[in-house]
Amino acid sequence: MTILKLQHIMSNEIARRAFLSRPPEPPASVLLSDPFQSIYIGTTKIFKVPFTWSFINLTNPHIAVVGITGSGKSFFVKTLLIRASYLWNTNAVIIDWAGEYKAWVKQTNGIVVSLGKGDYLNIMDLSGMKPLDRTKQIITSLDILTDIALYPEQKRVTEEAIDQAYVDAGFIASEKAPDDKDAPTLKDVIAILQEKLQEGKYEYPAELENAIYRLRQFSKEGEDYFARKSTLDLGKLVESGLVDIDLSALPDERFRALAALFILQTLKEKMRSEGWSETKGLKALVVLDEAWKVASDEKSDAITIVREGRKYQFGLIVASQNPTDINEAIFSNVGTTFMLRIKFEKFLNYLQGSMNFSEFIREEITKFGVGQAAVEMAFQTSLRFPGTFILEKIQGEEPLYVYIIDMSDVLTQSELSSGAIQRDYQFEKDELKNKFIEYNISGEGVDKIFAAMDGQSRSIKMLEFVAALKDAGVTIANVVTFLKSLSIDDVLITRIISNAGAGNAQI
Repeated sequence: MTILKLQHIMSNEIARRAFLSRPPEPPASVLLSDPFQSIYIGTTKIFKVPFTWSFINLTNPHIAVVGITGSGKSFFVKTLLIRASYLWNTNAVIIDWAGEYKAWVKQTNGIVVSLGKGDYLNIMDLSGMKPLDRTKQIITSLDILTDIALYPEQKRVTEEAIDQAYVDAGFIASEKAPDDKDAPTLKDVIAILQEKLQEGKYEYPAELENAIYRLRQFSKEGEDYFARKSTLDLGKLVESGLVDIDLSALPDERFRALAALFILQTLKEKMRSEGWSETKGLKALVVLDEAWKVASDEKSDAITIVREGRKYQFGLIVASQNPTDINEAIFSNVGTTFMLRIKFEKFLNYLQGSMNFSEFIREEITKFGVGQAAVEMAFQTSLRFPGTFILEKIQGEEPLYVYIIDMSDVLTQSELSSGAIQRDYQFEKDELKNKFIEYNISGEGVDKIFAAMDGQSRSIKMLEFVAALKDAGVTIANVVTFLKSLSIDDVLITRIISNAGAGNAQI
């Protein structure tokens, strides 16, 4: 016989007991904003509530997007840019590290600028700034990209030479530059330093020689992309709709980072000079994709845009596979974070520690398919509901066609059942196509690979995929590089190459 026991409990104690716990989603009144002032992203996973994004009630309009290769980052960015353009007539400048967006921008009748392929940026252009201020920006860029900060004397003489180049070109250091006067270039700065060296009066000639050598890295014939007269006006580009600044043809990371830093510096000045506007929406969105060198350094103007952008109606979108590449000052202050699929424990630990989401959300993130995301929003006022929720799938302007590379033909039965090794890799079509282009696969070869995948419901076994890459002329070394880009470990890559009949490969 069951004995019932009565217990005296105070009402305030009952109030503290959660008999029913609301699932991790904000209420519909928060998820659904004014349709004329918000962007539709998708529906939530649990209650299927439409989610429309607006920065009106958020701390700022800036967005961080993180997720592994093939998770749908670029698909989301494209969707947001297109809809912001429709809604607010928002301009967009994409600082395109790997040329991932240029084909799409061309298709949408946007502007593509290809540095290293005929377009040049003179990093001494003033864009209406005071020469004194631009000199400081150039020195900051050198601080980020080189070791000049370790050599105070070299830094001093370089700064003096930049100032002198502006004076020699007819500028007044403390006055805003007129628009009709051409700025000097880095070659003019180098000439000033060389003249000083040849005079033989400078006390530390070795310091001068090293200062000259450092600047020559960016002004050699054939690599003087930033030491010649500019072929484009960044101030006008930020008002030109959708613009892709393709950096993929530049020789290395230093050149790409220098370009990105200069672009951000110029856009920041443009943002400040335009000032505040009463019109609603966003004037411009700046996209920084996988630019770890620029997004990670606290001296970068990406941080300035994050801190000041809201009042000028400028937004920054930072996208990366690695959330730890994004400077904490950026990552902790963005108004919205979209977390697509992430599998590395250290990245999950970083995100969970930063946003304090539940174990349920963490587990879901590891299982996401392409286009699924967890969303974290930072509201201006504290609200009594979870700030992190899950989207069933990002709904883009076009259907999100997912292409799958199936690993089941190279994994053992125990590996398949344990789930310890990723069973498949998923890509949106444009992302996979850009990877093929990166490895110089011909248009005919790309079409053949997609035709093979389309004939199998957009899926292909790993060994068949490797064979298709070989048939398209991809070298074994590049096949290995491709597999490594998917974070497949070396032992498994060796197994794949061996089973594909590719012979021995250097892993």
